[in-house]
Amino acid sequence: MNKILEMRNITKKFPGVIALDNVSFEAYTGEILALCGENGAGKSTLMKILSGSYPHSSYSGEIYINGQKCVFSNAAQSEKTGIAMIYQEISMHLDVSVAENLFLGRWFKKGGLIDWASMNNEAMKYLEMVGLDISPSEELRNLSASQQQLISIARALSKNPCILVLDEPTSPLTLNESDNLFRILHKLKEQGMCIILISHKLDEVFDNADCITVLRDGKTISSNNIVDVDRNRVVMDMVGREITSYYPKEIVDIGDVAFEVKNLSVPHPYTANKLIVEDISFQVRKGEILGIAGLVGAGRSESVNALFGKTKKAAGEVFIDGLRVNINKPADAISNGIALLTEDRKADGTVAMLSIKENTTLASLKAVSKSGMLSSKQEREHTKEYFEKVKIKAPSINTLVQQLSGGNQQKVVLAKWLMRRPKVLILDEPTRGVDVGAKYEIYKIMMELVKQGIAIIMISSELPELLSMSDRVIVLAGGGVQGEMEASECTQEIIMQYATLST
Repeated sequence: MNKILEMRNITKKFPGVIALDNVSFEAYTGEILALCGENGAGKSTLMKILSGSYPHSSYSGEIYINGQKCVFSNAAQSEKTGIAMIYQEISMHLDVSVAENLFLGRWFKKGGLIDWASMNNEAMKYLEMVGLDISPSEELRNLSASQQQLISIARALSKNPCILVLDEPTSPLTLNESDNLFRILHKLKEQGMCIILISHKLDEVFDNADCITVLRDGKTISSNNIVDVDRNRVVMDMVGREITSYYPKEIVDIGDVAFEVKNLSVPHPYTANKLIVEDISFQVRKGEILGIAGLVGAGRSESVNALFGKTKKAAGEVFIDGLRVNINKPADAISNGIALLTEDRKADGTVAMLSIKENTTLASLKAVSKSGMLSSKQEREHTKEYFEKVKIKAPSINTLVQQLSGGNQQKVVLAKWLMRRPKVLILDEPTRGVDVGAKYEIYKIMMELVKQGIAIIMISSELPELLSMSDRVIVLAGGGVQGEMEASECTQEIIMQYATLST
């Protein structure tokens, strides 16, 4: 293997924080290199410098590609050297076709007109590479988040890169789609491509990476061959301390039924006159964590969104503490003590241009107001309380949410709902894109909440998390509840058996 990339003494500062402190990093052809660290460690910042998203004038240090010093003022210059970056947040145009997205800025032309036939034929080649059996003329909006992610990967491959950087690429993917992605990556590795993988999922890192580099607090902590380290060593390097238990589950007294759903039916989000779930019922008790499992498309998120009033339900009743409540919009749910941490924190959880303080108090404005006027003093005091409670890493409560790492943005959303002191907390993929240290902190917060008698509903695609933190699990598939069991008596295999049932 030949050294293809070297980044020397990279330092990058943002207002009030040093994101990268004299970081050095190197990678070789024909390898998968995992770049790991907690949220805010500097991983994405380092790769944005490599991709040209942060111009050379904004940082100090040097980049060498194949031994040649490179200075990137924009992303286009980085792409010309063979670097392709796939970001954690999917960024494509939803109202144009798959082929148009694949070749954006490079549309095929013939006689001054777009050559649709040639462009669609070429698109098919890259769709096949990522295992997508869809029409290149399909509008992107009609596809699932996982399909859109695979298309973003196909778009990167269409540029024939020599260095492919993937930032949390499997976050929106199913297990089968993730396996398919890594099969593709291993083929590319065999062809001599250098692949840099940013991931919080240590299982996929140890299963697929050749080498691993760990960053912490903007500094390079370690670089090793994957065969020379174990999970505990990597976690210690990431968080700076030993974590003996990844799931701090405790036995809590479970009380009366706090939340009950009867005969819920929810319209399919993409297909008219079809239900994604039909006539499902379940309940969760005070102090209990109810896990909801199921494959993508089973209706997990659609069900809780309908219960929260975010989307319309076709039928169903909701009871809180035994009393029937009418929920037609999120304000109804919030006033009745229900909080929902959504799957997509950027779209539904935060306002990126507002501060931590403004986001935290967004759902509790009455609590920080006097005579209808916002009280800056109360706003600061309440925010500081939850800022410390959920351990948000930021220079101050006035820091803009868009300047935070993904994990700290998730903590802001959690702080916002905790300030409401809900009776029922619904968590939809609460640790997606969150590092192992932040996950542990979120789990600890969950345990503190159930000790207070709060009922928690948790949707998670990570089965070890679901089984370890839940008291009881229900499995959605084929439009209904296919299985319900105590988490202590359940296994991943049992969940998958139920999850693959069609009726």
